[in-house]
Amino acid sequence: MSTHEAAHGLASLAVHAGQQFDPTTGAVIPPVHFSTTFAQDGIGGLRGGYEYGRSGNPTRTALQQQLAALEGGAHGFSFASGLAAEDVLLRAALQPGDEVLLGNDVYGGTHRLIARVLAPWGIGLRVVDMSDLDAVRAAVRERAPKVLWVETPSNPLLRITDIAGLAAIGHEAGSLVVVDNTFATPALQRPLALGADVVVHSTTKYLGGHSDVVGGALILDDEALAEQIGFLQYAAGAVSGPMDAWLTTRGIKTLDVRMQRHSENAGAIASFLEGHDRVARVYYPGLASHPGHELAARQMTRFGGMLSLALESGEAARRFAESTRLFQLAESLGGVESLVNYPDAMTHASVRGTEAAVPVEVVRLSVGIEDVDDLLADVEQALR
Repeated sequence: MSTHEAAHGLASLAVHAGQQFDPTTGAVIPPVHFSTTFAQDGIGGLRGGYEYGRSGNPTRTALQQQLAALEGGAHGFSFASGLAAEDVLLRAALQPGDEVLLGNDVYGGTHRLIARVLAPWGIGLRVVDMSDLDAVRAAVRERAPKVLWVETPSNPLLRITDIAGLAAIGHEAGSLVVVDNTFATPALQRPLALGADVVVHSTTKYLGGHSDVVGGALILDDEALAEQIGFLQYAAGAVSGPMDAWLTTRGIKTLDVRMQRHSENAGAIASFLEGHDRVARVYYPGLASHPGHELAARQMTRFGGMLSLALESGEAARRFAESTRLFQLAESLGGVESLVNYPDAMTHASVRGTEAAVPVEVVRLSVGIEDVDDLLADVEQALR
């Protein structure tokens, strides 16, 4: 990224970073490079460093430049899924005997990856409420973890963690501080600027933004760790294909305006739900009643499109989730369309019975960019 480009605002970077026009034709949209292999000018004479689709592809390079620019990092890496990105990061950073200190409110797949895939290879796992820095300090004093891993806002209870405070605790203990920024996106929050070492994304969600492509990303500054991640990206091979990379790039170009609308709609729905007699609790950092509201207002520019609500029972929560019409009952989040999810039996079923289990009365909403009056009417009829 050039110095001139780095001075641009996020909305401009989302449109232009890594997106230079095609020098041959002048096409404003760079072409999608589907070739799996690249002709060499003599043995080892690589054009632009490209030799084989797993080791590098110009469309993926463009996306990685875009990702790095958005998060303000030196290095961006694109993967076939968010979990593929997490797997590479953890294997690059950890050795058998090392430990991860994980938030107790996280995406179920992250917990499953560490607890069921990496643990048999000697990786330890402890969980703690990352929004409670005193609890984090106590856990770190007990035993310094190699990796401190947090989601903020968290999935699905929307807890807010002080990234700068967490980074200070982690760095004093020699830990790598990783922030999953999937819910907020760089349009609302930039963890590297607050002291985090690595940012993780499921680009399937808000970055892609249209529920039509699966992907993941890592963004960081550290040269040595970036070299290890780049090696594993190549050696293990869970790379994003050219069409997936292009779809993600196309989605990112409208990220800023989409996040504005997601946040506005979610805020209106959260306010409506908070005053409803059938709703026991609303989890949304934009509400003044949220325990992390003031912190979120400091480290985020808006409060995002994700919210959760608790009803009086698990049965009521299931009924609500199956009664919406415009909100579609589905896994995932972050697309332009509104989705409703029952975490206990859907996205977080794998953590039932663990410290990361989600209360059965909780429903998660991914609020889309539809007309807010239509969304409010749908929520209201589902509560009835």
